[in-house]
This record gives sequence, structure tokens and C-alpha cells, in this order.
Amino acid sequence: MSNPIFTQQSNDSSFETLWDELNWRGLIHVSTDAEELRTLLDGEPITYYCGFDPTAPSLHLGNFVQLLLLRRLQLAGHRPLGLVGGSTGLIGDPRPTAERTLNSPETVAAWVTRLQAQVSRYVDTEGENGLRLVNNLDWTAPLTAIEFLRDIGQYFRVGTMIKKDAVSARLNSEAGISYTEFSYQILQALDFRELHRSYGCMLQTGGSDQWGNLIGGVELVRRSDSASVHAIGTPLITNSDGTKFGKSEGNAIWLDAEMCSPYAMYQFWLNTDDADVVDRLKVFTFLTRAEIEDYATQVAEAPFRRAAQKRLALEVVTLVHGAEAAAAAIAASEALFGQGELSTLDSETLRAALRELPHAEAALGTGVAQLLVDTGLCASLGEARRAIAQGGVSLNNVKVADEQAALTEALPGNVAVLRRGKKTLAGIFLA
Repeated sequence: MSNPIFTQQSNDSSFETLWDELNWRGLIHVSTDAEELRTLLDGEPITYYCGFDPTAPSLHLGNFVQLLLLRRLQLAGHRPLGLVGGSTGLIGDPRPTAERTLNSPETVAAWVTRLQAQVSRYVDTEGENGLRLVNNLDWTAPLTAIEFLRDIGQYFRVGTMIKKDAVSARLNSEAGISYTEFSYQILQALDFRELHRSYGCMLQTGGSDQWGNLIGGVELVRRSDSASVHAIGTPLITNSDGTKFGKSEGNAIWLDAEMCSPYAMYQFWLNTDDADVVDRLKVFTFLTRAEIEDYATQVAEAPFRRAAQKRLALEVVTLVHGAEAAAAAIAASEALFGQGELSTLDSETLRAALRELPHAEAALGTGVAQLLVDTGLCASLGEARRAIAQGGVSLNNVKVADEQAALTEALPGNVAVLRRGKKTLAGIFLA
């Protein structure tokens, strides 16, 4: 069933061409011939693709940039192919530091199914130019090693392959690089040739860190089939301070609600820096140029209102998880900070929100002072009693006046919310 939000999405008619809008939104970092692409994308529908490797059970915000680009091209009438790499996922794109852990074929197959469902959620599967899902295991599994080396390998030069950034970094490290990961770029190039032959695919998109692999496919099609195809590399999204966007060490912002709750995602976007929020609106929402320019003015004139961040968080969580989940995340955010009624919140949303805070397990009857210590809001019972005496503690948004007060009732989901001061919160999960 088609996602109802698709009916609310459109490209911005104020731009002369799609290429102009993609550039304004900051989605083009590098490409093959820009003028040819401008003409191609403004002409008759073409088939294009992006690949996603199942190296985890969910896609993340870096992949979301590609999904939104696929959708924008689709809105212009072009025909998307969503490739989930059942074969490349068995190997993994080389990382700069060390070999990937090779997942079992059964695990990769299960992740292929999960990622295909995710891609289908964000790119429309219906209509004349509906999304078609493809799996590169379908054409690589039948290949013998001899066929791979003889029919594909002849078009690649080792000197060129070892110059690619990830390969070069690994060659210069103590770990080196295995032939398994070294061969990844050939497999990805083969995908483009197969899709060009089977579907007339003319364009591949991907992150700019994949540029060497994207060009490998362009070159393979040119050498083996004497045909001209194209590639677009989107910029790697970074924060204004140069840090990597949306991913700390071991903690990506996943699109799967079980791996990153709608509330956690809402808070992530709500905390966007003023210096970054306008660029995020351009990339991650379907707001028009006029709307985004209005938010840029608001950021400059009244940054304390956080209007742009609130709209960004609303738009992205609605895109990823739906309007109901976005509304629940907003209600939880407001109630936790004293602007709404905690008892009316959806229990699962409230539990998910509290898991993002310092939290502890406790039984009914536990003293509030002890809860302050258990959750880390106070360092000792003495400090906790002083905080209560000074009127700076509340439980479930009700001020605690008695130093001997205890937890006597729970909120929906069998939880409680503890606060010290205006903004320091913790969650209590009843044992």
C-alpha cells in the first residue's frame, strides 16, 4: 500500500529545472557531465538507481539522503530502481581502518528483506514510474569465478583500483586489505552494467565517498558496452563544526523505530544547531524555497524560538515514522518539560522517551531522595534532600515538598518522570 504522505510531496516549481533545485538544496557534490545531466533530467523519463548494502538490519540517516534524492527524481517522472545488495552485502564496502566482519548468508538475506521494505516506504511503488526493487545476488550468484575474472575483470586496471581512497588507506595500514574487500568495486560496477542492459538504466546516485565505485560502473559500461551513462555523488552531510552528521561512535540514527524511537529522532532534529538547520531543511524536507527562506529569516531574527528546528523535526519524523508518531513525539517532548499532561501520553512513546534519559528501576514506595541518587540526578542522599527542600524537584510534573516523599503511583507504561530544576530529567521504570 502506497505511503499516504506521497500525495503531499512535490518538487518546487519555482526552479527552472530539476537540476537547479537539486543544486540549490545542496544535493550535488560531484557528478559526470553537469550540462548533459541537466538536459537528461529535464527530458524524457530515464531509469536510475541507488544501491543499499544490507550490512545492518536498518538504513540510517546517511541512506535517507539517497532515498529522498530517489524520490525527488521520481517526482520529476523518472523511473527508480532500488538495489539492495544481496551479494555486495556479503562482502561489504572497504572501510578505511579494518576488515568488515562477514555476516552469514542467512543474516544478510534477512536484512535484504528488511531494507527492501524500508526503501519501499520512502519511494513510491505505484504508478507508471513506481519503484522496482532489484537484488544483485540474482546476477552474481550464477557467475563462476572464471567468468567473473575473464568477462568482468579484464576491464579493470589494478593501478586505478588501488588509488581509491578506502583501498589506498588500507594498503598503507598495518591491517592491509583482503582480496575480498578489494573486489567490492568490481561487483558494484557490474551492478550498473547489469541494470543498464536489463532496464536501460542511465544514472546511478550515491554518497560522494562512493565516487570511485560510481565511476567504476560508468567506466565499465563505457568500455564493455560502448555506452554513455552518468553518476551523481551527494555531499557527505557534516555539521558546521566539521563533525560527522547523525552518527557518533557506534550510534547511528536508524530509520527503524525499534533501533531509534520516533521520540529520539525528534529530539535529534530539535537539537540541530542554528548554523546547520537551514541546510537540513533543504536536504531533508519537501518545503519550498520560499518556506525555507522564511525560516532562514526566523533563525537570524529570533533564534530563541527554535521555529526552524521544530519544523525540521516535525517534517522528518513525519516522513520517517508517520504523522501519528510525530504527534506523539511532540506531545511527549512538551509534557516532559512541563507543557502538557504526562498521564495522557501514549505509553510506548513515553517509555521510549524515558529510555533516552538517565533512568533507573524502582519499586512503588521508593523514596524520591533515593530515586534522585539512583538516577544520577544527585550525588548523595544529603544533596537529594537539600534539592527537595529548596523546591527544585518534581515527580510526574508535581513539585515534591516533603524530603520523605515516596513514589506512590505510575504513569501509563508503568513509569515515572523525575525532574531536578527546569531541564534535568530522569526516568523511573517500575520493577
